[in-house]
Amino acid sequence: MKILFLCTANSCRSILSEALFNHLAPASVRAYSAGSEPKGFVHPLTLEALGRAGVACDGLFSKPIEAHAELQPNVVITVCDKAAGEACPVFFGPALRAHWGLEDPSEVSGSDVESAAAFDATVGRIKSRIQAFLALPFDQLNADTLKAELTRIGSL
Repeated sequence: MKILFLCTANSCRSILSEALFNHLAPASVRAYSAGSEPKGFVHPLTLEALGRAGVACDGLFSKPIEAHAELQPNVVITVCDKAAGEACPVFFGPALRAHWGLEDPSEVSGSDVESAAAFDATVGRIKSRIQAFLALPFDQLNADTLKAELTRIGSL
């Protein structure tokens, strides 16, 4: 199974989702990420938060959606807090689509401690959602039920 996490900048939330998913998931399930308008770099606090969570950062980089043109994911999940109303100009065939909106931790203004706390809170929220996703009984779910579960998980 292939999961694609999309966000506008592909520097924080989608990168965190990709790294955490691949850290928690079995080898038969793989996550990827991309952005509709990628910044071209991974936010430094993203890498620091992953390090604090014990998640490897090797190979993470900001990339455009076109980098995955041949991916054919099973599931596409948008993670921008505003992405539900944003036009995502990508169609990945029959992939199930879900929205797991997350506030952008890089937009938190305040001290270094407050910024780090925002990233850590985002990591915690993503981790909870991924654990719920991985606990699903996939062999017992049809596409409609899986879609409903993805929507439910996005509200956690």
